Amino acid sequence: MKFLPTQLILFLRNKPERRNMKLLFRFLFVLLILVIVFTIIFHLLMLREGQQHTWITGFYWTLTVMSTLGFGDITFNSDAGRFFSIVVLLSGMVFLLILFPFTFINFFYSPWMKAQENAQVPRELPAKTNGHIVLTRYDPVTEALIKKLDRFQYPYVVLVPDLTEGLRLHGLGVKVMLGNLDNPKTYQRVQVNNAALVATTATDVLNTNVAFTVRGISNDVPVISTCSYGASMDILQLAGSNHVLRLGEIMGNFLARRASGGDAIAHVIGQFDELQIAEATVAGSSLVGLTLRETKLREQVGVSVAGFWERGKFRAAQPDTLITSTMVLVLAGSEAQIGRYNEAFQVERNMNHPVVIIGGGRVGRATGRALEARNLDYRIVEKVPERIKSDSKYILGDAAELQILQQAGIEESPCVIITTHDDDLNVYLTIYLRRLRPGIQIISRTTLERNLATLHRAGADYVMSYASMGANTIFNLLKRSDILMVAEGLNLIKVKVPERLARHTISQSSIRQETGCTIIAIRQENEQLINPDPNTELPAEAEIILIGTVEAEERFFRLYGSS
Repeated sequence: MKFLPTQLILFLRNKPERRNMKLLFRFLFVLLILVIVFTIIFHLLMLREGQQHTWITGFYWTLTVMSTLGFGDITFNSDAGRFFSIVVLLSGMVFLLILFPFTFINFFYSPWMKAQENAQVPRELPAKTNGHIVLTRYDPVTEALIKKLDRFQYPYVVLVPDLTEGLRLHGLGVKVMLGNLDNPKTYQRVQVNNAALVATTATDVLNTNVAFTVRGISNDVPVISTCSYGASMDILQLAGSNHVLRLGEIMGNFLARRASGGDAIAHVIGQFDELQIAEATVAGSSLVGLTLRETKLREQVGVSVAGFWERGKFRAAQPDTLITSTMVLVLAGSEAQIGRYNEAFQVERNMNHPVVIIGGGRVGRATGRALEARNLDYRIVEKVPERIKSDSKYILGDAAELQILQQAGIEESPCVIITTHDDDLNVYLTIYLRRLRPGIQIISRTTLERNLATLHRAGADYVMSYASMGANTIFNLLKRSDILMVAEGLNLIKVKVPERLARHTISQSSIRQETGCTIIAIRQENEQLINPDPNTELPAEAEIILIGTVEAEERFFRLYGSS
């Protein structure tokens, strides 16, 4: 926190503030002259009445009368003295009770408070700032990203063009800097040359301007831009974006991947060097009804089951875990091992009815394309006529009407995917569909992270957060070598073998039981052992790759430290 002298120096650097201070001092000078004149007149009148007082007494009397305190211990006996008292009293009321507060507030206090506000929303970062993330908008995606950046101690700053918005965000604990997004000086002041990343999540047009402006200052800083329309991708790349993210398309792929297609196939969701992480629905496969020990997946195909998703919760897998048709297994293995899993457990598709997609916006259309890539039929329910792209795949109407849902095939469909951007509507539809079809698979998108739990309580089997998905995608592009976010709240972490665990076997370490994290690879020098046997010893100088939730990761670091 700055000391008062330092703040005064900063305050007086601005020309308007210096001018205001001069006016304030002029007023105080006039006030001082007035007090001195009144003090002299007081002495003259008192001498006429035969009273003698010190100069301090005269100064004291003048101030008590002008400030309307009027203690009354010193009074005049003549009418001239009383008239003078009235003049001093009225002058004091005007100068001390009206003009002085107005002058002080207008020329000092108000500018001072404005300077304090401006200090909370700086216009420039220190020259030594480096390795920071520059964000150009505060929205659900960047809000979720900031939480992850804070957690891993990445410095960041959000550019805001408006002081009021900057003060609001500062009040929320967000680090901000004032500056227009289309002004090259803004990026010079934000030290973009030293930044680790620039992420712009505004409109396609504004993102293009940001990328072009940043690239005019720095050729090296990575620029990530979000994109709403496919036609904008080439323009954003030409403007200087290193990565263009169509978040709606990515969300559609995520939602479609979770739809049970009746084939029990594993889909790769993340990769850490040679290590791949995949999700596999098991409905209809021979795995249903077996415990993990009975499946002998490690012995048969080499993959390990790191955990499973059920009702939106990730749980670490145990040997006695019973596999049910509603589970989605999280598998870890090499590309060849994931391939062998699909060869062994992929089943012939027996879906005869289309998947119902509610919402024909960008996410809904992307979901349809992803399902089509999986050779799955679908129907999109959309109530806005302008969004209808194909009569054969689209149903025009409100999804809240039973007749429209029946026309889409809801009574026989194995799965419904809700893709609207209105979280309240998604909760409403989830409750309605769960009552209508208790056994149907319901997958929903949510815009805000805070509504994840609400949608699960409403009856959704799987919920994907648009904000968290976008934040994970941007975070992974930071190319950290020690962490990869593979799904909602599920991370891959690479750490050095803790000293307490060195030269112990994996089974002896009890990491899974104590923390919930699972060791899925050991890396030593340039060699990586994927899915090591539980009896494998952990070398002292090696690195281990863990998979687990945020909570499991925090338990691991509490027990073993971060090195």
